[in-house]
Amino acid sequence: MIELRPFDSLGGDNHGWLDAKHHFSFASYHDPRRTHWGNLRVWNDDTIQAGTGFPPHPHRDMEIITYVREGAITHEDNLGNKGRTEAGDVQVMSAGTGIRHSEYNMEDGETRIFQIWIIPTRQGEAPSWGAKPFPKGERAGQFVTLASGYEEDSDALPIRTDARVVAATLKAGGVAEYPIGKARKGYLVPATGSIQIDSVTINARDGVAISEVDSIRIVAIEDSEIVLVDVA
Repeated sequence: MIELRPFDSLGGDNHGWLDAKHHFSFASYHDPRRTHWGNLRVWNDDTIQAGTGFPPHPHRDMEIITYVREGAITHEDNLGNKGRTEAGDVQVMSAGTGIRHSEYNMEDGETRIFQIWIIPTRQGEAPSWGAKPFPKGERAGQFVTLASGYEEDSDALPIRTDARVVAATLKAGGVAEYPIGKARKGYLVPATGSIQIDSVTINARDGVAISEVDSIRIVAIEDSEIVLVDVA
């Protein structure tokens, strides 16, 4: 099943400093049909104005993956971690037993991110944070694993859940395939461009909920950057 969720159908709110769109119920937006997708709980599409951001606030028992689409995000937490994650790269925060952090756009222009929350399958562990650059050349024409709960994905950032976060860049006319498996679910969003899966056209920032398929074959209509979460 390939279910298109157009960008215009997403919930959200524009707070001035933050223009947030929610693929799933979040904050004041609630849609009983879109509360989660397997272990995937949140996929927020955030545009953050220069010099603003999320002040210190707590989390626990959640795997929080931030994929930077444009600009950069600066993280700081009560564990002493501090780092700047640039466009095309990813950071992972395992909230574990509890962490307090801030996320600010310290750049001169807007920062655009996907923030993805996945429910952990391992709890009671100490919180952690990490970031990693993933040069786009590594995922040209194919999916590369950015974050993973599986030991075999040793090059990816670790997460404490039965899931993978993967990404690919495709030139117009390019093709990429990803094996999901009928027992699992996928959620895919093009960060840029336009793609087609089967006969379904997916434009930038649209969501696609995928289930009960062995694999998907993606054809790029335009040059595209794609993020996919594979969950139980």
